[in-house]
Amino acid sequence: MAKPAIFVDRDGTLIEEVNFLSRVEDLIVFPFTPPSIKKLKERGFYVVVLTNQSGIARGKYTEADMHAIHDAIQAAVGGLIDAFYFCPHLPSDGCHCRKPNLGMIEAAQGDLEIDMTHSWMIGDKNLDVWIAENAGIKSAMVMTGYGPRHLGTLERKPDIIDDDFGNVVAQILLR
Repeated sequence: MAKPAIFVDRDGTLIEEVNFLSRVEDLIVFPFTPPSIKKLKERGFYVVVLTNQSGIARGKYTEADMHAIHDAIQAAVGGLIDAFYFCPHLPSDGCHCRKPNLGMIEAAQGDLEIDMTHSWMIGDKNLDVWIAENAGIKSAMVMTGYGPRHLGTLERKPDIIDDDFGNVVAQILLR
């Protein structure tokens, strides 16, 4: 049976923004992240992380380093994230997987039975709003991470703009 998904950006949305996060020791999960993910799961949503990780292509960290960070995030949220998808390419590579392109969402759709008509994308950048539009789903922008910097340059208006992931989740669950 298909379920809606909350596609969510990683850095600046679920965790504190650290430019090219490469070490688990530098990972800071926002305090609102674990309870918010738990609420989404209790309401029947998939929680799917979509993250551009060009630091791999830049040689700043390895794919193994990134997976260790994902494992630590998963541990911090009680194992409730359904899947992590990442793009390791540079912005200039022209790949299909880098947000705002649909490669990661298409991969998730291949792995999970997703009801796209009730799905959302939550993130802190313009490209998170763009990928939602490209996928035909609703979007939310948070003011953690790069949110304040991107708010003034939005080319597309998200359905929700709020302080953080916890507040956005609360709004989605009221709909």
